[in-house]
Amino acid sequence: MADTGTRTAPIFLVGCQRSGTTMVRLVLDSHSRISCGPETRFLPDLRRIVGRDWERLARFGFPREDWLRRIRDFFGGVHADYAAARGKTRWADKTPLYAMSLDFVTEVFPDAQIVHLIRDGRDVVVSHRKRFGYWSAVKCVVKWPRYIRTARAVGATLPADRYYELRYEQAVSEPEKTMRGLFEFLGEPWEDGILDYDSKQHDVAQKYTTEAERRRAAASVTAPIYGSRVGSHRRELDPFLRLLVWVFSGPTLRALGYR
Repeated sequence: MADTGTRTAPIFLVGCQRSGTTMVRLVLDSHSRISCGPETRFLPDLRRIVGRDWERLARFGFPREDWLRRIRDFFGGVHADYAAARGKTRWADKTPLYAMSLDFVTEVFPDAQIVHLIRDGRDVVVSHRKRFGYWSAVKCVVKWPRYIRTARAVGATLPADRYYELRYEQAVSEPEKTMRGLFEFLGEPWEDGILDYDSKQHDVAQKYTTEAERRRAAASVTAPIYGSRVGSHRRELDPFLRLLVWVFSGPTLRALGYR
């Protein structure tokens, strides 16, 4: 691994929605060297260039590697310019959806470091219901294990210094210890106050700020990182959702050690 503080490889933060990626994004963005901007979401759309549209675009005569370079220069250039405008030297992208496209992400950015945030799927289902409604929770019992399996399958093909799994439960119960481990993986120096992300300047949309404040008030806490939602499924999963989780998410929960 490169010397601490000298890495420039892009960082991709992924995970099933409602797994705490916004929290980790804000921690990353609080580092003096790292810029973690808005979600992009469109990188998989560019896959068409070297995928289903390849037969037609290959007629230009440029090899596939050249198209990948062009995608890398365009996508990476947007992030790099944004980071530079904020006085940062390294960029990160927090887009949960990219968990389903890590094979393409790592093909475009062969040096990228992947941070995969994993949360108890039962709590993820509860969070989907509270945030998006009941039908979203029903679909989540299938979506959550699919995200986990897909991201881990790609992660298994990457060297240890390029793929890192971060557990939400550990991040909120032992935030400094957990985040120190994350920054060590990234090759970045630890900075005091980095966990107090709510005192830093971010581009985060007002809706995230409002929601975070509402959730802290409901939990009767003031710290930006708190663990009161861990195990919420024990109180808030109804019998029907509990059955669906057992049928569709059970094997993945057990494989991850959730009991």
